[in-house]
Amino acid sequence: MRPLHIALAALVAAVWGVNFVVIEVGLGHFPPLLFSALRFLVAAVPAVFFVGRPKVAVKWIVGVGLVLGMAKFGLLFIGMDRGMPAGLSSLVLQVQAVFTALFAALALGERPGRVRVLGMAVALAGIGVAAVDEGTSGPVLAFVLVIAAAACWGVSNVLTRKAAPPDSLNFMVWVSTVPVLPLLGLSLLFEGWDRDADALAALDWSGVGIIVYVAWITTVFGFGAWGFLLRHHPASSVAPFTLLVPVFGMSSAALLLDESVSPLRWCAAALLVGGVALTSLAGTRRTRPATTETAEPQPAGA
Repeated sequence: MRPLHIALAALVAAVWGVNFVVIEVGLGHFPPLLFSALRFLVAAVPAVFFVGRPKVAVKWIVGVGLVLGMAKFGLLFIGMDRGMPAGLSSLVLQVQAVFTALFAALALGERPGRVRVLGMAVALAGIGVAAVDEGTSGPVLAFVLVIAAAACWGVSNVLTRKAAPPDSLNFMVWVSTVPVLPLLGLSLLFEGWDRDADALAALDWSGVGIIVYVAWITTVFGFGAWGFLLRHHPASSVAPFTLLVPVFGMSSAALLLDESVSPLRWCAAALLVGGVALTSLAGTRRTRPATTETAEPQPAGA
């Protein structure tokens, strides 16, 4: 990769890592489900009018929109709202690589090799260490919600591979249109009209900046730049940069939110990042013919 493209890949990883801190701050302005709905609304509009018609079947857009947009991000935002630290969330969410490999084996017939199985075991050991650390210092339910979010992300990755979108930015913008109304409905049902109305009435420039960052910077710019890199370089050259996301996430949380990082958490980070590296970069073997073209690998941001 050229130095400029390496810098762009590192910038995208930094944007996605810092996004966890921005989400943490944003949850002080908005209820979690409303916050997630606003994120996708601003990501979709007006971009949807400029990216052209969707380049995959509507069923894949709806499926990924519900699983990734509504379930994954809904669970992540609720988990962080209930006390899951931003830095730890950026780390634990990377177990999506393990869930992706498991679900791909079941749905796509991809048989993981020994190195990938080893990577999954190492990553799960990291989750175990993180669970012990969080269990002694934070709410377990919030931790479980983020794990559930990672599982939903794994499902959405498999759906995306089945869809095989030729343009990741076009696909993500159209996917962003799907969860807006379901999330708004769930917010009204569980968070209440009064709480949502109060949050919107108190909207200030800080709140606007947060929404713009999570929608335009992390989603539109992040996925657009990621797609650009994947069109110019092999996925095996680009994908390793996603391992920097929890590094930037934990570092920015420590610097900006004063989150402490215990020795157990550092141990969990080493195991998770190493395990995800093995899981993501190792090869697979198919047990039956592929039915679709292999899609671009999904990034590990939030």
